[in-house]
Amino acid sequence: MKTSDFYYDLPEELIAQDPLEDRSSSRLMVLDRESGNISHHIFKDIIDYLNPEDCLVINDTKVIPARLYGVKEDTGAHIEILLLKRRENDVWETLVRPGKKAKPGTRLTFGDGRLKAEVIDVVEEGNRLIHFEYEGIFEEILDQLGEMPLPPYITHKLQDKNRYQTVYAKHEGSAAAPTAGLHFTPELLAAIEAKGIRIARVTLHVGLGTFRPVKVEDVTQHHMHSEYYQVTQEAADIINDTKKRGGRVIAVGTTSTRTLESVADEDGTMHAAGGWTEIFIYPGYKFKCIDALITNFHLPESTLLMLVSALAGKEHIMHAYETAVQERYRFFSFGDAMMIV
Repeated sequence: MKTSDFYYDLPEELIAQDPLEDRSSSRLMVLDRESGNISHHIFKDIIDYLNPEDCLVINDTKVIPARLYGVKEDTGAHIEILLLKRRENDVWETLVRPGKKAKPGTRLTFGDGRLKAEVIDVVEEGNRLIHFEYEGIFEEILDQLGEMPLPPYITHKLQDKNRYQTVYAKHEGSAAAPTAGLHFTPELLAAIEAKGIRIARVTLHVGLGTFRPVKVEDVTQHHMHSEYYQVTQEAADIINDTKKRGGRVIAVGTTSTRTLESVADEDGTMHAAGGWTEIFIYPGYKFKCIDALITNFHLPESTLLMLVSALAGKEHIMHAYETAVQERYRFFSFGDAMMIV
């Protein structure tokens, strides 16, 4: 299986640069994975495709304002840091630009010295381990000094940083939003619950590895970066009960999918668990837990496009994407949605 098998041609003007004013007014394509049939809707119509006894699994991770702009203490040269993964004792794995100026021992300062740091090591792919020094609460300082780490294909500045959060974001730790969840409003979630659909909350802190291009031609040789997940006993119970009652487990996003498939037993049974996952789902994978998926439209040749192809079949997905381009759907993080049933 080749990476190039997952290429499609996308006009640049279809990459959504700004979120819609009303989250739930984006478009929704519904794809039947058995027949390949496609229908077109507005996202708030998703309630019509959810049945009482179904369970919606959402990822309640919260994006941290992980992009910091600072200077080198000795020269005053500008430097940009992206926080990727929290380690212990105020050490973070980071992406630094320009990396050549960030050798171990380099001292950095941000926000007129409110936050200071030292590069302590170089790790895989040139990422830097950085130790931060500050007074007070790190998250509060980050909230004041940091910017939302929007993906590189979004060139517009975000006016309201809450628009790159789901309305149910709770546990801080992501370098990117679980974007399928951006379409939900509190009102839509309330209507879904009122219809008898249960909502299970899991957490997966999204790393930038999610967006990293697949650089090998043989898909099976690609290695996913590890991401931290947490499944509570409550979430596991809701999912197991849904299965017992004959309801469907519907994942909101590829991150929820990867969490569930990392934890589920072979028969689909869930249990409370936490840890790191490197699961890579591509065609040929046998799903253990999820029955349907709500997701956005993903980048060509990406691991996310491979995941949805594993669920719906590559031919159905590539045809659906061709249709989405023809119908002028909006793509990627702030774009429109697809439901695979």
